[in-house]
Formats: sequence, structure tokens, C-alpha cells
Amino acid sequence: MGKKRRWIPGIVGLCLLLGAAGCAKSAGLGSAYALDQRIETFASSGNGRTAKGFAEDLAVVIDEAAADEALTAESAGVFPLNGGNAVFAQDVFERKNPASTTKVMTALVALKYGNLDDMVTVPQESVITESGSSMAGVVPGDKLTLEQLLYGLLIPSGNDAANAIAVHMGGSIEGFVKMMNEEAARIGATGTHFANANGLTDEDHYMTAYDLYLIFHEALKYEKFRDIIGTKTYTASYKGADGSDKTASWSVSNYYMLGKREMPDGLSVFGGKTGTTQAAGYCLIMGETDAGGKEYASVVMHADSRDALYSDMSKIMEKIDR
Repeated sequence: MGKKRRWIPGIVGLCLLLGAAGCAKSAGLGSAYALDQRIETFASSGNGRTAKGFAEDLAVVIDEAAADEALTAESAGVFPLNGGNAVFAQDVFERKNPASTTKVMTALVALKYGNLDDMVTVPQESVITESGSSMAGVVPGDKLTLEQLLYGLLIPSGNDAANAIAVHMGGSIEGFVKMMNEEAARIGATGTHFANANGLTDEDHYMTAYDLYLIFHEALKYEKFRDIIGTKTYTASYKGADGSDKTASWSVSNYYMLGKREMPDGLSVFGGKTGTTQAAGYCLIMGETDAGGKEYASVVMHADSRDALYSDMSKIMEKIDR
């Protein structure tokens, strides 16, 4: 009695109140993002029906009808980072295998709940034998700070670094994955479910392009995340299991950051995260800034080749009014 009532918009708010599992049971993951259920409330921020500060800086998808047949990607979108209507959205609420773009959430959880100065001993769980797995090159017994492991997570996309972070933060990979799923529900990413911390293929591991944008948007609230994803190369100096001095040098694979692909006129890249597996195809979430300083996040999921990934990304960034 006497408490001020706060309203939370749409089905996303309901998910936050009931939990992701309860929402999925009652509405289904697909209907959680049904346009007729969420546009009106998400877009009405400021009319007294939504809590101040909730979703007012998030982009809203008003219409997905204007598909671009020139894209090879199964999902793609461009979202202003300060809110408003999405610039472009194509199948952004369809669940897809996210590959290593998963690591944006791994980093978010580590930054939100961890201490960058923590000394982490790389666990046995960091040994990954899957062919083609991207690695930072750390081995059991190596000792690095959490900050160094985050660079190893996001720059070379180290699956070994992801598992080291997970065990350190969650006590086990399973414990950390629980934290990831709880964080996804907390920020309204109800079309997402994680089964691991690195993005290796699992049928129970999926994300939507819109949810990837939500997670990226949340991670950008941490300056360290922005610093890391904007770093082209990084050298870590740390101790091996036997106490010896070790170094590792890591470089990004993002072609825009490496200068292998040109950004559209009037735009500059400030960072991003790639992801590639046979099941996921070629994926990329990227942050860019226009000449006036306005920032956007662009997402491409399941392009059919590396060249197609960057062609698709350039095509959707071209849709930004510069």
C-alpha cells in the first residue's frame, strides 16, 4: 500500500517477472517477440505506461516486411544504439545458432559480476579438441588475470578462454551458463538460450539477431568491453603452470577493423565480434558511428560465406541515413 506502481512494457516485461522458462511455457519463444504483442508497448515509452528508463534507449522493430532479397544471411538488422526505430530488420526474431557471437554474453557476465584483477588458473575444462575450434592458446595451469582472459575471449575468440572464465566465475561451466541464461532473461533476450560459454554447436544453444543486439547494447555499458572490442592486437604476459614467463599475441579477424574491407562512406567501425561454425554459418555483430557521432549496432547471422558476410554487412549498413 502506498507504493508507487511501475509498469513494464509488453511480453518482455512479463518474461522478466515470471522468468524466461515460465514465459516460454506460457507464450512460446516465438510469440515472445510477436509484433502485435510488443510494438505498442515498447514504442510507447514516455506516455506513462512504461517505467522511466526501461527500454527507452532500445531500438524497436516496427516492420519486417521490407526484406532485402540481395542478402544471403538468414537474419540481419541495424539498430540505433540510443533507441528509436530499427533502420532495417529481416527475420531478427528467428532463433539461430550464434557461434562465437555467444562470447558477447560471456564477456557481459564476466564484466558485470567479476573482478578484472582476479588471478585465474586455467582449468582442465579449457582443453578443447574439436577440429577448427578457435583458441587463445592457454593451457591448464596457466595463470592470467580475468582482464587478460577477456582479451583472449574477444580478440582471437578463444574457446579455451571462454571456459576458463566460466569455471572461474560460475564454479563450473554449467554454473556459468545458468548465469548467462539468467542475464539474458533479465535484459529481455527471451529468444535466447545458452548451453555453453563459447558458442560451440549445441541444439539447445540459440539466439535471435534482436537478442544479440540487446546483449551487445548491454555490454557496451562497460567501458572495458568497448576498449577490448576496439583493440586490433593485444599481447598478454602471464605465468605458465611451472612458473615460467609466457606471452601470447592475439589479433582480430574483423575485416573492417583490419582494413580488408572498406566501411560505407560516412561510417566508422568501433568494434565487433565475429562467429563462425558449420552450423551457424558466418556471423558478425558490429558497432559503427556516423559522421555526426550517432552509434549503431549491425547484425548479420548465418551468411553463407565469409565474402557474403561482409557484403551483407556493407549492404545493411548502407541503409543508415548518413
